[in-house]
Amino acid sequence: MGFDRRTFMGASAATGAAVALAGAAAAPAAAAPAAAAPSARQRTYAFTVMGTTDLHGNVFNWDYFTDKEFDDKAHNDIGLAKISTLVNQVRAEKGRCNTLLIDAGDTIQGTQLAYYYAKVDPITACRGPVHPMAQAMNAIGYDAAAIGNHEFNYGIPVLRKFEEQCHFPLLGANALDAKTLKPAFAPYSMHRLRTPHGRDVKVAVLGLTNPGIAIWDKANVQGKMTFPGLEEQAAKYVPRLRSMGADVVIVSAHSGSSGTSSYGDQLPYIENAAALVAEQVPGIDAILVGHAHTEIPEYRVKNKATGKDVVLSEPLKWGQRLTLFDFELAWDRGRWSVAKVSAKVLNSDTAAEDPKITTLLSDEHRKVVAYVNQVIGTSKQAMSSADGPVKDVPIIDLISHVQAETVKAALAGTEWAALPVLSQASCFSRTASIPAGQVTIKDAAGLYPFENTLEARLLTGAQLKDYLEYSAKYYVRTAPGDVVDPAKLTNAESTPDYNYDAVYGLSYDIDIAQPTGARISNLSFQGKPVDPAARFVLAVNNYRASGGGNFPHVPQAKQLWSNSEEIRTTIIQWVKAKGTIDPAQFASVDWKLTRAGVPVF
Repeated sequence: MGFDRRTFMGASAATGAAVALAGAAAAPAAAAPAAAAPSARQRTYAFTVMGTTDLHGNVFNWDYFTDKEFDDKAHNDIGLAKISTLVNQVRAEKGRCNTLLIDAGDTIQGTQLAYYYAKVDPITACRGPVHPMAQAMNAIGYDAAAIGNHEFNYGIPVLRKFEEQCHFPLLGANALDAKTLKPAFAPYSMHRLRTPHGRDVKVAVLGLTNPGIAIWDKANVQGKMTFPGLEEQAAKYVPRLRSMGADVVIVSAHSGSSGTSSYGDQLPYIENAAALVAEQVPGIDAILVGHAHTEIPEYRVKNKATGKDVVLSEPLKWGQRLTLFDFELAWDRGRWSVAKVSAKVLNSDTAAEDPKITTLLSDEHRKVVAYVNQVIGTSKQAMSSADGPVKDVPIIDLISHVQAETVKAALAGTEWAALPVLSQASCFSRTASIPAGQVTIKDAAGLYPFENTLEARLLTGAQLKDYLEYSAKYYVRTAPGDVVDPAKLTNAESTPDYNYDAVYGLSYDIDIAQPTGARISNLSFQGKPVDPAARFVLAVNNYRASGGGNFPHVPQAKQLWSNSEEIRTTIIQWVKAKGTIDPAQFASVDWKLTRAGVPVF
């Protein structure tokens, strides 16, 4: 899987780190240390570390699923072209040699631009293209980037090719080769900043990624890589970096700060561990936080051992924000020490797109726009996901219907062919839509913005009821008679939309007046109550099947079939084959929200 060229793989972790050090040669060259003058105690040096995270394939301020300029309710802008302008402004203000630029992962997945260069015109092909994200980040001048969990969605060869194309190191101290348990990526990079006096400042960037990769991308990494906890790897490397002379230690962590895990206790490692790293591992000055898709301009965590504050910051996803860590150092007794750290974020919507970046990638952008606008069929009526979180809508049924048909065809002729096939789906995007008339790739792809693949698992009626009860925790408990505001009814317990599943093929009510765990009633199949012992096949995405969302039973259930094709592609191929989408053939209202038996809507 491309491991052989990573020469440090068979060497010690220290040797691996040396490669990271050598790989950071793009940092400003070292100047000869100046002799300390009598007034050296008062000497200071200031520098800034800029950070992005969860770029998810966004270069332009463009939404390829709608084929128009990106916009959301808050009117945020997105993309590396805007980040580039902000970076140029900071460098102009601070001085290029007094800045570093890092990223906290999830770079090569998320848009049709990223998909195109992984699947349609892949970077792994012989004399293939250079990934647009590598081109943009190289042109902007990134110094280092942590690897995120979505880096593994297209398999290790695509990630290795992207790594090869980047002019900066991809870091992952807790991504280990499964056989040798040596680092599979450079654990850290070291950067020298010139100062007007005293010796150069050595800044170490330690990269940490998400242990959940072992679950979410099991098919791509099992037996190849293993992902221990962030805290234990930070505790291993931070003292080493200090002993190597690092004056400042920054962690770039593809891990949120909440201390929670979406996968429950399936792994002994915390998913969102950034604050725990700050609290438990002495010697860290700042942490660039990623993965959670939240905006935290500045968050201070006191280290238990030292009592010192560690400054955390998470810029908003897709290039909507740029974090600035401002450091003030003091020269005292022949060494630099951190006197002050603060953090803030800059907003991309204050910046114009950098023409250097948009010009660089204009051909790639045009190719992808042409690709997503290919007509693949027609629809007899318009469909929208806007009400999908609170109502059974045809557009979500379409996803489930395609999945169920695909699984039925796959199981034909097997011992499981006679079992009923059900299907799960979520409202993956509240802005997905299928127009009446011509349907394009972008319309179909917009239903499924994730790179999930399809599986078939064997479940009982009782297990399916448990599954639905767990899913229904998504709704805020609302007593009969209380005013219902659809905008405030969902996402209870911070449950994201993609972790609320509707099951197609069953009929049931969800009583939102009841407590979590006691909401599902009138559960039936083909007009009859579901027998707890009856067996069903569930068409389910690989994220859910591998434990994503921590739903009960499915990860342990017998796998009857699996597929390596993205569900998004399966939907596109289905539309092409059918030619016409007719909701009358697949859409029905099988579930509804109720209170004391009375429908909410």
